[in-house]
Amino acid sequence: MALHPPAVRRAAGRLGDPSVWLFGALIVVLVLLVANPILRLVWDSFHTADGQWSLQSYVQALGRGRHLQALLNSLYLGVAVTAIALALGVPLALAVSRTNMPGRGFTHLSVLAAFVMPNFLGAIAWILLAGPNAGWLNRLVVELTGVLKGPFNIFSFWGLAFVIALYTYPLIYVFTKSALDLVSTELEDAASIHGAGKFQTMARVTLPLVLPSIIGAAILIFLEAIALYGTPALIAIPARINLATTQIVSFFQYPLQVEQAAAFSMPILLLTIVMLMLQRRLLARRGYVSVSGKGGERRPFDIGWWKWLLLAYSGLVALLSVVMPLAILLLASVSKAWGKGLALDNLTWDNFYGIFFEQLTVRSAIVNTVLYSGATALVCVGMGICIAYATQRRITPFPVLVQFLALAPVAVPGLILAIGLYAAYAGPPFSLYGMGVLIVIAFTTRFLPIAVAASSAGVRALNPELEEAVRILGGSRITVLTRVVAPLLKKTLLGAFVLVFVICTKELSTAVFLTGPGSRVVSVLTLDLSEQGNYETLAAMGVVLVVIVTVVVAIGMKLAGRDFMLRRG
Repeated sequence: MALHPPAVRRAAGRLGDPSVWLFGALIVVLVLLVANPILRLVWDSFHTADGQWSLQSYVQALGRGRHLQALLNSLYLGVAVTAIALALGVPLALAVSRTNMPGRGFTHLSVLAAFVMPNFLGAIAWILLAGPNAGWLNRLVVELTGVLKGPFNIFSFWGLAFVIALYTYPLIYVFTKSALDLVSTELEDAASIHGAGKFQTMARVTLPLVLPSIIGAAILIFLEAIALYGTPALIAIPARINLATTQIVSFFQYPLQVEQAAAFSMPILLLTIVMLMLQRRLLARRGYVSVSGKGGERRPFDIGWWKWLLLAYSGLVALLSVVMPLAILLLASVSKAWGKGLALDNLTWDNFYGIFFEQLTVRSAIVNTVLYSGATALVCVGMGICIAYATQRRITPFPVLVQFLALAPVAVPGLILAIGLYAAYAGPPFSLYGMGVLIVIAFTTRFLPIAVAASSAGVRALNPELEEAVRILGGSRITVLTRVVAPLLKKTLLGAFVLVFVICTKELSTAVFLTGPGSRVVSVLTLDLSEQGNYETLAAMGVVLVVIVTVVVAIGMKLAGRDFMLRRG
């Protein structure tokens, strides 16, 4: 009878553990989801269509003045959007976190509403509001003043930057408020004792302490602005402003030039990686923000009559980002012709009847959006908790590498990731182009880091003694994960599910190259309807989407906590 050494028996025992196979399969899926499209993107950029090594794609993509100007325009846009978002987000964060401004809860909810609002719907709303000819604000000015032409033109560089900033500033707010909530009032009291006034204390003590977080958020806003496609497609293209993202999409027109698109995307990808590394270093220094720790006392500043000015500013931001856009979308959705204005004989419910009972394309897009978003959120949460548990408890080999792979899509802009996914999965052997499963794969790859980050924070906070007790009693790792870890983190997982669902309903950049006639989502269909000028149907579709997302967010707030979407871990 052959004797097996202990090492062999231990290896055989590990291979007999189902959790080893589960986490091994998870690593394989991660490689397919993340590494494969990114590597394929880089590979295609250095090869011709027939697979020959060449730098021709770089010469063609980056050697033309128009293409380089598109990159420069995107950089200018990123700077402009970041500046506007800082002007919107930082004062609101200060007002809510550090002052006695009335209505702080309302301001916080208005920021949440701006975050939930899809940026492409915001762009449509502002086209209806500030279009140079038929925009309702321009028509109102003409009627009130008698001038020949209204002053607003959303189809301009600053109009584009303004609209993008309205729906990205919540990120500035979240980072700034989270950092401000950690600053103890004791530090500001010390400055007051030495003769500093309230505003001098805020300028010389409070803001410098949270500056790394503000700069970190500004970097994310900048990267979001240069990689965004939805709003530029609706505003920049009619305004004849050539941007990097619209230029990338032009490579996908006939004849298809995937290799040039891959080469053109490389500078944006490298810039994103460098900026994210800078952001990571800045936020790694945030330890000095919380000098007194979470136990320090924090009292709101009494800023006197300035609180009313801040409240007016908060109301203005809410009006511009949420109230006016939603109002115009609602009015357009019940209008026979939105350009005729508000009149009883112009009101109708036919637009809603049409999208539910007559226009199968619109109804299918709404169903697809909810279905793909829900499936993606479910897959992300399931994979996220498994990856977090496996890496935090060091069950898999190379846990740091596995976690890096899971978080890597953060460094890849959505449009660029879509190019890699198209190259990797659209053709043989997978041939998934135009299928809903490819949309779910794309969304999962893009937003998996959200679920992994949330789950990792939750697993780190758990005491492993309870898990060890289950193991001692004979429970497997899978039993521990399903019976102990997941139930204890149910609020965290629910919050991650809702957050991923909401973001998926807003996503356009990742879906634009990958959808087919039967798999279009609301974001992609928005572009088609806007080109047709069918704003009434588009508005009705947008209202339905906003209602669905609002219901999901309300359920999330009820079950996972009021601040789960604007909480930064």
